[in-house]
Amino acid sequence: MAGNSLGKEFVVTLFGESHGKCVGAVVDGCPAGLQFSEIDVQNELDRRIPKGTGVVSSRIEEDRAEILSGAFNGRTTGAPIAMIVRNKDVDSWPYELSKDIPRPGHADYPAKIRFGGFNDYRGGGQFSGRMTAALVMAGAIAKKLLAKTSVEVLAYALSIGEIRSRGDLTREELRKTVYTNSVRCGDRDTALLMEKSILCAAESGDSLGGVVRVIAYDVPAGIGDPPFSSLDSELSQALFSIPAVKGVEFGSGFGAAQSKGSQNNDPLTIASGKVAFTTNNAGGVLGGLSTGREIVAQVAFKPTPSIAKPQRSVNLQSMEETELNLVGRHDPCIVPKAVPVVEATASMVLVDFMIRSGMLPRILK
Repeated sequence: MAGNSLGKEFVVTLFGESHGKCVGAVVDGCPAGLQFSEIDVQNELDRRIPKGTGVVSSRIEEDRAEILSGAFNGRTTGAPIAMIVRNKDVDSWPYELSKDIPRPGHADYPAKIRFGGFNDYRGGGQFSGRMTAALVMAGAIAKKLLAKTSVEVLAYALSIGEIRSRGDLTREELRKTVYTNSVRCGDRDTALLMEKSILCAAESGDSLGGVVRVIAYDVPAGIGDPPFSSLDSELSQALFSIPAVKGVEFGSGFGAAQSKGSQNNDPLTIASGKVAFTTNNAGGVLGGLSTGREIVAQVAFKPTPSIAKPQRSVNLQSMEETELNLVGRHDPCIVPKAVPVVEATASMVLVDFMIRSGMLPRILK
């Protein structure tokens, strides 16, 4: 079975390559009757790339959303929704120069083995961060569906390199602040330090990684199908499918391994006549099911592997060691672009579960 699709009822399939004609997504299983247009997709795509800043690649695509099917008279029809953005600002010549030399930190070598050398190596092909545009398009539909419920998904840059934001940002702070700065941080003062750190790394020919925190508010208790389709396992699978992700944790995550049960357990109480948890070290998930508290996950992104510093590699034609000096346009840090992608991906998974459980109907009226 090919690995290009995600979901059971709300199924997202990605297609395209970084330097091909386009990248796109097909969403199958979206309820009929959802008010939806290219403007909805465009609003999400416009948040993906910070404008007028040196923290992202100089490759700036127009990314004009096109809906090819599945919407009629401003509403979804129930048929598969196909969407694309066209690749226009493409420069493939640097990849022709080094096509036989795998880039350290990239999927070049394992992809060449897996696909017998027939894979599109330009810009990383289907392994490129360019594919996140397709995730954002699919996420636009998911976020419109979540707006029919009480659930809201927000993400922000928690850390970039050694610079870390406050961890106690409120829902309102995130709504107001994240997309007002170039690094997508919820704290403006920290955002300035993060931007400076990225620019310093880029100036030295290097790159930085970071962590994106995603929070899903007002998710009802009991969502998930454990053990193998548990809420956190399917969220993890989806989040790990985002290019450059190397770690996912929920709540206190790996920190729980260093604490005692008396410290890590979340006490239960009664608040306004309802069951509640006084803390949320579990990150809103217990036994693979939502608890009713916010679902909180941290997603770790590795430093962008395409850097200006010389790197050791091998020439697959001559089978000799060589030095690789990359040229081209690359992000010094992927985190700013990744924030809306994490939001979109988490939203897709939550919508899939909510359709499965009957919390979202098949027809919207």
